Order: sequence, then C-alpha cells, then structure tokens
Amino acid sequence: MPTGELRYAPPQPPPANSTVGYEDEAWVWAQIKAEARRDAESEPALASYLYSTILSHSSLERSLSFHLGNKLCSSTLLSTLLYDLFLNAFSSDSSLRSAAVADLRAARERDPACVSYSHCLLNYKGFLACQAHRVAHLLWQQSRRPLALALHSRIADVFAVDIHPAARIGKGILFDHATGVVVGETAVIGNNVSILHHVTLGGTGKVGGDRHPKIGDGVLIGAGATILGNVKIGEGAKIGAGSVVLIDVPPRTTAVGNPARLVGGKEKPSKHEDVPGESMDHTSFISEWSDYII
Repeated sequence: MPTGELRYAPPQPPPANSTVGYEDEAWVWAQIKAEARRDAESEPALASYLYSTILSHSSLERSLSFHLGNKLCSSTLLSTLLYDLFLNAFSSDSSLRSAAVADLRAARERDPACVSYSHCLLNYKGFLACQAHRVAHLLWQQSRRPLALALHSRIADVFAVDIHPAARIGKGILFDHATGVVVGETAVIGNNVSILHHVTLGGTGKVGGDRHPKIGDGVLIGAGATILGNVKIGEGAKIGAGSVVLIDVPPRTTAVGNPARLVGGKEKPSKHEDVPGESMDHTSFISEWSDYII
C-alpha cells in the first residue's frame, strides 16, 4: 500500500430526504472503501486483510459475501460455495441489500462504540449474523430448508447468535454485542429495533404454532431480557435489562422486572430514573436521516 501523506476525504452523506436505495447504498459503500484506505495507510499490518475483504471488491454485496463466506465456512461448507450462495442472494434481492445498508447505518448512528462503517462490516458479529440470517430466511422461503438450517447452525456456532431461519426481521436492526441472542421460529422483529446481548424471544413451551413474540418498530430490548409467548411489544417500547416479559407491552411503555411490570407510557410519560431501561437511549437517537428515526 502507498505510504506518505494521508489522503482521506469522507464522502458526503445523502440528502436528509433520501430513502434507502441505490444512491444510499453507493454512498455507504464509498464511505466503507474510504475508511478502509485510511486504515490501511495508518496500520500497514491490516493492509492485506483490508484489501482482500473490502478494497479488492467492486460492490458492498461482493465484499459482504466474501467476508461472510470466510467467516462461516467449514470443512464441509466451503468458502467458495458460501460466497456464491451469499452473492446470488444479495445480487438478486435488492431488499437484502437495502436492509444491510440500513443495519450498517443503525450501528454507526445508534452505537457510540461503532467508530466507522467498515468497523461494523468487518467486526460486528451482530451485523454479520443478521445478514447471514436474511439469506437463510430467503432460502427458507424458497423451500430450501435443509440448506437454510445448515446455514443457521453455522451462524449459531460462529457468532453465538441463534435465529431460526423462519423468523422475520425488519431493517435498521442493531444487535449490540449480540452474544447469546435467541430468536424463535415464529418471532417477528420490526424496523429500527435495538437488541442487546443474551436476549431471548422464545416460546413458553405450552403451545405450538404461532408461539413467539412480535416486536414493533423502534423497540429497545435490554441485555438479558426474556420475552416469552405470542405477545406483542408495541412501537417504541423499552424492555429493561434482565426483565421477563409474559404480557403485551403497549407502545412507548417501559417494562421492567421479573415478572415484568409496566412503567410510564403514553398516558404516564414521567421519567423513572431508578428503572432499568429508562436510561438506555438507543431508540431516542434522532438521526438526520428521517428514515432511521426510532
């Protein structure tokens, strides 16, 4: 890689009224490549890695497919096979690409520890597990279920994130730290949701069929929270860390405790400083891009 004076000029963001589409995807990819060039110049030990994972690729879907293939490969699931699988999915389905872009922006904007888009792409296992799940979900919808389940197993082994291929997940998702996250088969997660580590969206074990939680848009679920059964968590709600939720939670309401009790909400908007979850501000972040406001 060239040495000498650092030449890094961050690309300008898309206008505030832009939607997640080709222009937005192109901007994020340009940003990722600029960040990778900067990091390669400042840290030569990473130059080869950054070239092979980002700089040698012509698009975000190719870079992401290459990286996921290398992360999830095994002696029986070869990296070349996985690369082709991921690339075919991301290239043929624009909704997967737009979701990946929204997830990158969610991490960069809502997680203060995320220093760059390239950092999220390369190192955030929550982001990587979510993108791999989206492909597994596509395979599940195509009735390619043995392959979907094999991919699901590898995701759980490598990233310690267990999301059933049938689970439906929106975009703008932040799996913060992600270790120990479990999402059941009939769970649904809306858009712009933040979920911390060791969260379970599971069943009660008493019913079959549609038996897992439905998470609305803009919800924050704190670390170690457990939500069981076919319950609804309303838009903008917060689930405090360590809570066990067995009931519906109305929109813009905080649920805390074991079993969870409801605090605040639209009718009682008062602050409760001693309640876990009230201080979690992932969903209160106001982005300059209106599509990502939670």
